[in-house]
Amino acid sequence: MNDVFRRRRTVFAGGLLFIIIVFGFAPFVLPGDGIEQSDVLSEHDVETKLARVVLDELDVKGRAPKTGYARDEFGSGWATVDGCDMRNTVLQESMTDILLETDECTVLSGMLDDPYTGEMINFVRGRSTSDEVQIDHVVALSDAWQKGAQQLEFTDRVVFANDPLNLLAVDGPANQAKGDKDAASWLPPNKAYRCRYVARQIAVKQKYDLWVTEAEKAAMKRVLNGCGDQRLPLET
Repeated sequence: MNDVFRRRRTVFAGGLLFIIIVFGFAPFVLPGDGIEQSDVLSEHDVETKLARVVLDELDVKGRAPKTGYARDEFGSGWATVDGCDMRNTVLQESMTDILLETDECTVLSGMLDDPYTGEMINFVRGRSTSDEVQIDHVVALSDAWQKGAQQLEFTDRVVFANDPLNLLAVDGPANQAKGDKDAASWLPPNKAYRCRYVARQIAVKQKYDLWVTEAEKAAMKRVLNGCGDQRLPLET
């Protein structure tokens, strides 16, 4: 997995994200503001805060009830940005040796250096093979719902569910094993990625004002104790 994630275009205008919700079979559409800008998500940048410092700034509370949670509370499927859904956008930015459909969006095949397992995955799109690579919400939607997201506006939850900061292309079985667990209950089998994984979760929770539980914070601290000066990923 490259440590630099490039997004095609920002969808923010004047600090506000305008979301068009198309009902029926159409996906959510996040329109651009007409300003081309290449975003970079770097997991190693000296200008960001230390992960352990930001972790101590997060609120610590108990897990709220899951009552009312449904996937649709975060939008109906992947948003479409600049004509391409976020699943395929993340696949494109995460893989090498990519073959695209004629729509220049759909990924037909590619190689993924999986951050969760450390293995190389030869991805081929198909009914029985597409799930071998899945897009993980680094902070799971259900976990977010129980730690502050249910208090967000619906449009903000849609943004959360499609934010590249919170999305990783990963090994399907590893993603299924994770489910909606937080850092207290699950960490990537690839120990070399755990520092960056926890730092990314902290960055997401800070960005959306989500809290951590005592057990979750303790687990994150245990990881970060072996990470040196691990910093948050940078969005520019």
